Amino acid sequence: MYYVDEEDPGKLMKKGVDAMLESLDPYTNFIPENEVEDFRFMSTGEYGGIGAGIRKRDDYVVITEPYDNYPAQKGDLRAGDVILEIDGKSAKGKRTDEVSKILKGPAKTTVRLLVSRDGEEKPIEKVLMREKIKIINVPYFGMLKNNTAYIRLSGFTENAGKEVKDALVALKTANTVKSVILDLRGNPGGLLNEAVNISNVFVNKGQEIVSTRGKVKDWDKVYKALNPPVDTEMPIAVLVNSGSASASEIVTGSIQDLDRGVVIGQRTYGKGLVQTTRPLSYNAQLKVTTAKYYTPSGRCIQALDYTHRNDDGSVGKIPDSLITPFKTHLGRIVYDGGGIAPDVVVPAKTYSSIEMSLLNKFLIFDFATKYKLKHASIAKAQEFKLTEADYNDFIAFISDKEYDYVSKSEKMLEDLKESAEKEKIFGEIKTEFDALKTRLYHNKKEDLKKFKEGIILLLTEEIVSRYYFQTGKIEAGLEADAEVKKALDVLKDKNLYESILNTNYKIPKETAEKDKNKSIDK
Repeated sequence: MYYVDEEDPGKLMKKGVDAMLESLDPYTNFIPENEVEDFRFMSTGEYGGIGAGIRKRDDYVVITEPYDNYPAQKGDLRAGDVILEIDGKSAKGKRTDEVSKILKGPAKTTVRLLVSRDGEEKPIEKVLMREKIKIINVPYFGMLKNNTAYIRLSGFTENAGKEVKDALVALKTANTVKSVILDLRGNPGGLLNEAVNISNVFVNKGQEIVSTRGKVKDWDKVYKALNPPVDTEMPIAVLVNSGSASASEIVTGSIQDLDRGVVIGQRTYGKGLVQTTRPLSYNAQLKVTTAKYYTPSGRCIQALDYTHRNDDGSVGKIPDSLITPFKTHLGRIVYDGGGIAPDVVVPAKTYSSIEMSLLNKFLIFDFATKYKLKHASIAKAQEFKLTEADYNDFIAFISDKEYDYVSKSEKMLEDLKESAEKEKIFGEIKTEFDALKTRLYHNKKEDLKKFKEGIILLLTEEIVSRYYFQTGKIEAGLEADAEVKKALDVLKDKNLYESILNTNYKIPKETAEKDKNKSIDK
């Protein structure tokens, strides 16, 4: 009432609530009525819309991926289409989330889009009927060499357990399956009961999968496998990385603690906090952290200690002095202190500066769009190969495009120069500095040769996605996938596989420690 300027009480209170909850942990959130649908989508994987991935580019939002057999794809929206108008209103300057909200809506309602397309002189109008969109948890499953089944799990929304079970049953019915790779890389988690159901596919009914413990002891609970398994003997490799979190870590932790399979990749994220949703007035919700997850061996997977913050309010890791050893079912030593350390560490894939620049500048994306215009069809996803002529076409395509970058070495050199100037010694080392800078300075043409293999893989995946969508993109990348290769090697060698599950095997804790606090790539 007395503040000097007019204020919106609703915004002021929302900001106050958010700031209060932020002092607890990032997962305790206030969800107002207008965001409840987005929250429901995270649980169910369902929403009303056109079924397409979108991304901001310059002043407009572009279609990056129409989902197979949904309105966008059936209405011939294509990757690369720029959204100019939605229902007659300009989309210029709108953020991705703003466009997303407008495109979403009840099923059987229409939305009118005006898009510009490469190769077309005039904008194209599309009228799409929204449908109920269901994002599947298993975007791909198939057979690899050595009779190995591969299942990619990207989420833990409703029916994730059934999707994994159905995928494995289908593969076993049509093929001779001797081992399984379950890929949880980049999977941020979701519903706890689906994590239990997925673990249950591989372990016996009645087996403890995870427990939750919090301040209210009456709410503590032990979750056990409730259904008959599909297979309890077949060798399993679980692929994880720093983006595997929450429910992904429950599945990984249970498989490792029960010695049911081998974990391969990098240390997982370390999100071991349980949230419960409570209804509030005005149709709002409060998602509040009520407990922590514990794997069958008794270890907690939470990495950051939000309870004991530093003096400046920052959050610290669990100190090494408090990391505790636990034992798996067969007696192997495993540790708490944040995330799941893999049994076999494979260094995380890194991209060169030129690869990152080509991705960020949309040049890989744009070339794939032009490729699709020139080629009505391509070979099957796993058979498609980019030719030398195709790569030369790409080099010609980017020859007049801006994609300069600063390499890591150059960045370190500039940091050295800045420090030397502050310490007033740069004049003394300038000659040596200039000589080193000349030797380190990147040559874009040379980098296109040096990193050709990685660039070709990026181009291949993007081009294949234009014809075979997300399924094809996954398929196209499997052959060059380092973690998949390692998993196939381990599963093929029975002695190696069994030695990893032996009590004398040392999980490479120190190597894994280096990976444990890498952020999730959103």
